Amino acid sequence: MELISTIFYFLIVIGILVFIHEFGHFIAARLTGMRAEVFALGIGNRLFGYNKVNGFTFGKLSEEVELGDNTDYRICAFPIGGYVKVAGMIDESMDKNFIEKEPMPYEYRAKPVWQRMIVITAGVIMNFLLAFLIFYALTLIKGKNLTATTTIGYISKNTAAASSDLKPGDKILSINNSSVNSWEDVQAQIYFENLGEGLTFAVDRNGEKKVIDLSKSQVGDLTERNFGILPGETLPEINDVVSGKPAESCGLRKGDIITAFDGRTITNPQQLTDLIRENAGQTKELAWKRDGVDMNCSVTPSSADSTIGIMLSAKYVGKVEEIRYNAITAIPKAGYDMYHFGIELFFKTIGKIISGDVPFKKAIGGPVKIAQASAQSAEGGIYSFLGFLALLSISLAVINILPFPALDGGHFMLLLYEGIVRKPVPYKVQIILQNVGFALLIAFMIFVLYNDIISIK
Repeated sequence: MELISTIFYFLIVIGILVFIHEFGHFIAARLTGMRAEVFALGIGNRLFGYNKVNGFTFGKLSEEVELGDNTDYRICAFPIGGYVKVAGMIDESMDKNFIEKEPMPYEYRAKPVWQRMIVITAGVIMNFLLAFLIFYALTLIKGKNLTATTTIGYISKNTAAASSDLKPGDKILSINNSSVNSWEDVQAQIYFENLGEGLTFAVDRNGEKKVIDLSKSQVGDLTERNFGILPGETLPEINDVVSGKPAESCGLRKGDIITAFDGRTITNPQQLTDLIRENAGQTKELAWKRDGVDMNCSVTPSSADSTIGIMLSAKYVGKVEEIRYNAITAIPKAGYDMYHFGIELFFKTIGKIISGDVPFKKAIGGPVKIAQASAQSAEGGIYSFLGFLALLSISLAVINILPFPALDGGHFMLLLYEGIVRKPVPYKVQIILQNVGFALLIAFMIFVLYNDIISIK
C-alpha cells in the first residue's frame, strides 16, 4: 500500500510540473502563430489521445492524418517528462523532414528570433509562476508561526551535538555569525544555510556567553542524520497507543502527556524514547497527565524491540510568534522565499557539491527520491505538499534554463547566437548538439536512477 501511495503522489507531482511547463511552450507557440503539432504528457509511444480531426483514438496516430492547425493531445507510455512538438523546430522528436523544404509561415524557424525566445523560455517562466503563486497562497493563508525559542531542551544520544560542548539549557544566539530568533532559524542555519560546513555556536549559558566550535568532520553528514539538538518547552504527547503492548495495559490514551519515567522529569519526546530503549526489559515507573490529572503505572519496555507501544509527537507549549500577511505584503515575502529557498540555496548546494562539502550522490535525487519525498510531503498535509511542489517547480525551471544542449537553455543560446550574428546555427550542428545533449541527459538520468536505487533503505 505504501508503494502505491508513493507512486500515486509521484505521478501527481510530475504530472502537474510537466503539464505546467509544456503548457507554457504550447500557449506561447499558439499565441505567436506557430503550429503545435503534439502536446504530450509522458514520453515514448502514444497510448491514447485526442485531436479535432479524428477524435479520441488509441495507439499510434496514423501518418495519413493531416492535423493542419490542430494539436494532438496525447498520453504516452512512460510518465516521466513530456513535450510539445512545434512545427519547424529541431527538438527531442528528432523530426528533420522539414529541413529540405521552404519555411512555412506557421513554423518555428520562420518566426523572428524574439518570438522564438519567448516560446523557448515560456516553460521555465510558467514553472517560476507556479512556484510564486504557491508561495504567495501559502504566505497569505498560513502566514508564519514561529517557535519563539532558541533554547536547547534536549540533546539526542550518539549525535554530533552529543559529542560537542553544547548543553541542554543553552540559549543559541547565533550560528556561524548569523543571529537566530526562533527554532526555525536554528534549523535553517544547520540544515540549509551551512550544510556541509563546520558550525560555530554562540550561546548564552546561565548569563555567560560561550562560543562552541565544531569542525566539518565533527558535524558529519547531516543529509542522513540529525545534528541532535531539540528545542525546549516541548512535551511528549501520545498520538496513538499500539494494541497489545505495555502502554495499553497501563491504560495510556491518545492525548496523554508523559511527565516522568523512572523518576526523571521528561522534557522532550526523544528523551523519553532514549530512556525507554536504555531500560528495555526493566520495570520502571511511568507518569503522565490527562486533563490536568496526574496518573502513573509500572511499565516494562519490550526486550524484543525496546518499546512500550506508543506513538509520540512533540507538543510545543512555549511562546509562538504569529506573523500575518495581506494581499500586498504577501507579494515580497513570497518573492523572497521563492528566491532564497528555490534559487539561492539551489546554487549554493551546487557549489558545495563542486567543492566536495556535500557528497554528490546524497545531494542529487532522481525519480525514486522524488517519489519518496512526494509521499512524505503529502503525509505532512496539503501545505507541506504544495511547498514541496513549489520548490521542485523552481528546481525544474533552473535546470531547464541552464545553457546545456537539449535543454531550453541550450535552445536559447542558439537563438542568442542567431540574434547576434544574424544567421541561424546550421541544422547539422543543431542536430549534433541535440543528439549529444540528449545522450548525456539519458546517461545522467540512468546514473541518478542507479544512485537512487542503491540508496534505498
